[in-house]
Amino acid sequence: MQHEEQDGERTLVVGDPAALGRVATRRGFLRTLGLGGTLVLLPSVFAACDDDDDPNGLDPNGPVVLDLSTDLGIFNFAYLLEQLDSKFYEAVVGSTAFASFSTAEREVLNDLRGDEVTHREFYRAALSAAGALQVPDITPNVQGRLTTREVILNTARELEDTGISAYNGAGRFIRAPQNLLVAGKIVSVEARHAAAIRDMLQPNTDFFANVTNLAPLGANEAQGLDAAATPSQVLAAASPYLPVPVSIGSAPTR
Repeated sequence: MQHEEQDGERTLVVGDPAALGRVATRRGFLRTLGLGGTLVLLPSVFAACDDDDDPNGLDPNGPVVLDLSTDLGIFNFAYLLEQLDSKFYEAVVGSTAFASFSTAEREVLNDLRGDEVTHREFYRAALSAAGALQVPDITPNVQGRLTTREVILNTARELEDTGISAYNGAGRFIRAPQNLLVAGKIVSVEARHAAAIRDMLQPNTDFFANVTNLAPLGANEAQGLDAAATPSQVLAAASPYLPVPVSIGSAPTR
């Protein structure tokens, strides 16, 4: 782990996941983010992560009770959803049906997997460093969701749309400006993912930008507004994929 200065901003470069557990490192980590700095996770961090071994001692069988009354609690909520996305795409690229996609489509799905893994590991590192991780490593329920190209793409669309609605709905409860900035940067990438998946489902149409079917999650096509769901709505939509019981212990407040 090392600190660098880039364009007047503090950058924290992490190459060793174990370093995040040290007290001095945690302080530096939080101070960097608090000053509006940047966290860079090197590939060695991801290579060292073992999804079957939760270093934080959390029960992988749950239940999970979310405290959404703080920014860190909301980031735990995001971490839960990023696990669903990333591990779904990891399963996709390892499935038999992956061969049914074109070369260009396989490249897109690999890119989406990479983005989601980056999001997942960012939250895991940030929350672990803050001593605030509430969510264990989980394996989503995707049985039956990897059978055909169409099933995979529709599942990806559902997961991406649900995640976007979660970020949009939770954004108003995030207090620290730098945390809102991080969430905004991530949700904009998720929106690009959703558009890419929709374009693969219905190429050469306006489906990539159509949010009519997202009205139950708060979208308004006439006003050009995307979905913004409450945490309870998001958990209900995500429940088929959740392998452990997840509930809200403390509701978000403004």
